[in-house]
Amino acid sequence: MVITKSRLVLGATAVTLSTIAVTGLGIHSRGQALFKASPKELVDEVWQIVYRQYVDGTFNQVDWQAVRKEYLDKSYTNQEEAYKSIREMLKKLEDPYTRFMDPEEFKNMQVDTSGELTGVGITISQDEETKQLVVIAPIEDTPAFKIGILAKDIIVEIDGKNTKGMDTNEAVSLIRGEVGTKVKLTILRDGEKKVFDVTRARIEIHPVKFSEKQTPAGNLGYIRLNQFSANAGKEMRDAIRKLETKNVSGYVLDLRGNPGGLLFSSIEIARMWLDKGIIVSTINRQGEKEREVARGRALTTKPLVVLVDKGSASASEILSGALQDNKRATIVGSQTFGKGLVQSVRPLTGDAGLAVTIAKYHTPSGKDINKHGIDPDVVVDLTDAQREELWLKERDKLATLADPQFAKAVEILGRQATDNSVNTNNN
Repeated sequence: MVITKSRLVLGATAVTLSTIAVTGLGIHSRGQALFKASPKELVDEVWQIVYRQYVDGTFNQVDWQAVRKEYLDKSYTNQEEAYKSIREMLKKLEDPYTRFMDPEEFKNMQVDTSGELTGVGITISQDEETKQLVVIAPIEDTPAFKIGILAKDIIVEIDGKNTKGMDTNEAVSLIRGEVGTKVKLTILRDGEKKVFDVTRARIEIHPVKFSEKQTPAGNLGYIRLNQFSANAGKEMRDAIRKLETKNVSGYVLDLRGNPGGLLFSSIEIARMWLDKGIIVSTINRQGEKEREVARGRALTTKPLVVLVDKGSASASEILSGALQDNKRATIVGSQTFGKGLVQSVRPLTGDAGLAVTIAKYHTPSGKDINKHGIDPDVVVDLTDAQREELWLKERDKLATLADPQFAKAVEILGRQATDNSVNTNNN
């Protein structure tokens, strides 16, 4: 089955953070339509995909052939036993981003990437070293966001169940539930435990919000991008075009707390700001590179500042990295999350799915941001207390001069406008 550009995904929303290339997501393959695999055939199907595609040819120093023999020598009486063995098998890779999804989990992932989800509104990942569940970012205006959960919070308990070593699929199944019901999340933040009773809801994500801002630097266009969902590109294009009719002098693009989404969307949006240059490179097991580039169709060339923080992840890092390396924008804020691994998500027989790490990505200048993130051009760090106050308690101050990161963006755009004016006069 061909992997098409339009089905590339970054960050399985509310499951785990990674870069994902989706193969035929939501479409049954011909094999699926004709038969339902036996449990042992499903185990081998997963093994074969990892064998052919996994990014590390040593399988993280695991004897993958011996693993196949171990698990195919077992007897299976039902699919649940196969699911358990598959998860055990994949755990040997010690890669939290290579994961099996049973039919319900796989269906949930498809819903997530469509721009609507049911749950509390957080994106989570498992820390590769500590094996703790970490909040990448709460999705804006969702129950988790409103109640005060923050990026980098560690989830230590879900309804009283300890999460140490728990994989993200299990965590998601515990956190999700019927709309209107509650889930108790025990969070570790700066060494202190906090308990949140969060009410589940159906969450429809509107990725783009925009407005004009009258500032000391002039009339600026402010665009807030919450997530790279299926309709983010269209909404971003509409926002830029409408703001261009208002004759704004520059733009602030706010990616703070944006956990990622569709890769195609991040590339599409990068092309709205860039006329030329590389956007992102992916490197596979053979060391081969695939590059996405701008196409000379930028919607505006006006000055741009991008706001980021530790909740800006994956697709956000691709976009901000592309704009930074091509010197199209000034990046302001805090160091970003740091996720640069690429996964392929495959439908399996029986309606299950598999995400397998197949590559990593680099920014245009060749930087590997995995576990590090994007370093802002201008660092303006906020404490958790400042972020909580700004994003939750006094939202009316967000994207105003009382917002330190936005204020710095205004200062930079004002300085650029002055420099441009001087240069024009000198000419």
